[in-house]
Parts: sequence; C-alpha cells; structure tokens
Amino acid sequence: MTEARQEALRAVESSLDRPSAARIYDYFIGGETHYAIDREFAEKVRERMPLMGEYCRTSRLFLGRAVRYCVERGIRQFVDVGSGLPTAGNVHDVADEVRPEGDVRVVYVDNEAIALAHSTLLLADTADPDRHQAIAADLLDPEDLWLQVRRTGLIDLDQPVALVVNAVLHFIKDEQDPDRVLKDYRRRLAPGSLLVLSQMTNENPRSEDERQALADIVAYYETTTNPGQLRTIDEFRRFFGDWELEPPGLVYAPAWHPDEDTLFADRPSASRVIGGIGRKRS
Repeated sequence: MTEARQEALRAVESSLDRPSAARIYDYFIGGETHYAIDREFAEKVRERMPLMGEYCRTSRLFLGRAVRYCVERGIRQFVDVGSGLPTAGNVHDVADEVRPEGDVRVVYVDNEAIALAHSTLLLADTADPDRHQAIAADLLDPEDLWLQVRRTGLIDLDQPVALVVNAVLHFIKDEQDPDRVLKDYRRRLAPGSLLVLSQMTNENPRSEDERQALADIVAYYETTTNPGQLRTIDEFRRFFGDWELEPPGLVYAPAWHPDEDTLFADRPSASRVIGGIGRKRS
C-alpha cells in the first residue's frame, strides 16, 4: 500500500466524529461513500425537508449538463472547486463521454481533508492520472489554489478553463467575503473561460413552513464540517460579476437546458437549486 493511500485511510478513520457535508451529499445522491454518522444526519434533514435528496440530485444533474455544455463549446480543461467525493457523474466521466478522444483534463479541488482522502482512494481506481488529479486547496485562498493547480501540470491558465463551483457557495457565508474571492477567480481566468455556479436557494418559499424548514436546515448544518448560507437569485447573481450569462441565464437548475433525466422539469422552482454559466469575453 502506498504512503498516500495509507494517509488517506487514516484521514477517513479520523473523520468519523462529525457528519461530513461531502459524505452527506454523496448519500443523498445515491453514492456509496458515507458512514452511519452521515446517514443519521441526512435522515434528520430528510425528516424536516423530505425532498432534500431530490434537491441534491438536481445539483448533480445540473453539473452533468453544464460539463457537457462546456465541452461541446470547446473547453478542454476543468477546475472543479469543492468537488467533494468522486461518485456517479464526475466531471471527467461526463467530459470523456462527450469527448471519447480523451483530451479533456480535470483537476478536482477540495479543502475538506476527508473529501480529498476519499478522492485519492477512488480516483486511483476510476480515473487517468495523466489527465485527472485531486488536490488540497481552499476556495477562499485563490492565490494558493492556483499555485496548487499549476503544480499539477494539467491546466494551462493562458487558455480557456471551465471553473466549476457547484453546490458549494451555500457553504460560504457572506462574512467570509465570497465576493472578493469570486472576483479574484474571474480576473485570473483567460478570455473564453466559463464559470459554472450553483447553490441551494431560499427564493420564494411556498409557505411559512417551508421558510422555517429552510432556516432549520441551515441551523442543522452548523453542526457539520460545513455550515453555510442560502441565497436568493438576486443575491447569487453578483458572483458572476460582469460576465455574460449563457442562455437561459441564472435560473432554477431544472430550467437550465433540461433533458430527459431532469428532475422538477415541470416545476423548476420546486427544486430549491439555482445555477448558471458565465462567459469571459475579454
């Protein structure tokens, strides 16, 4: 067993005292990398918000459609920040399905030790190390993150990149200054780059009970490895800066290029997930 694999296993074993947001998400989307402490927390959330699993799958399905869109428009390199656990519908899986030539490169980034540990273990079995790597870095530290990305040798930052921050920003509170962070990322990316963003929203609750349930979920997550904050569409739009939004804009995720697998396609606003893609023109 390699030293990296041993370290990854030790990190997994030492993480079981608190629920992991990455493993909870994996549980909700039907993955296999989670433990009793994560499942117990997830079921507590589901009691309060029965459709939470469908919301998480909506985020994952949006990611797949967004990656396909980027590849079809010529993107050959992705940086997936806050990537969580490798599971069904990974960025590299979708990209390679669209481009069987195998010329798309992906760097997965996460600052949660447990997510990186699982990535180290799982990517070793499912990915091409010459094109796919997982690294430890923090979304909130762009300088170090780009340094770590460059060190992989996979990403040419002088060429267009798809920067993916999917189902992550609801774990970043405004007090952590995400505006400054996203502005820095937008500045660094080459013209032609695409910015894929999504998060869970508290836009227009259908009832007072749903409003309270959303507040309760935020409170629950304060006890996990990733507390956070929900945002409305108007509050979220600012993260794209002055980049032009690709059609249909920032919308409920099921309304963004839906396909036959899209959940909530007939009522996108019920999904509780918003997302879009911005393009850097110059």
